Amino acid sequence: MNSLQDALYNWLTIKVVCDARPDDTAAQDTRDFFEEMLTSEHRITNLETSKDEVMYHVVYQQDGETKKTRFPRELIEVMLNQIVKDPERYENYPIEEN
Repeated sequence: MNSLQDALYNWLTIKVVCDARPDDTAAQDTRDFFEEMLTSEHRITNLETSKDEVMYHVVYQQDGETKKTRFPRELIEVMLNQIVKDPERYENYPIEEN
C-alpha cells in the first residue's frame, strides 16, 4: 500500500496532466486508478484542489475529518512540463472500438 502522501502526490500530478490534456485516455485511466486508491485504501472523499504561485493545495475528508496538505508546483508539474517539452514522446492513442 502506498502512503497517503504518495497517493495524493501521484493523483495530483496526473490530475494536472488530465486537466491540461482532456483527451489523454492513459492519463485519465491513471488518474482514476489513484482516485480509487484514495477512496478505497485511504477512505478519502471530497477532494478539492487549488494553487497559488508556489504551491498546490489539497483539501479532503478522511473518516469525516477535513484535512489539508500542499505540494510545491515545481514537483507536481514535472510530468506535464516533460509532456509539453517532448509531445512526440507522449502521443495519445485513441481507444479502438470494435
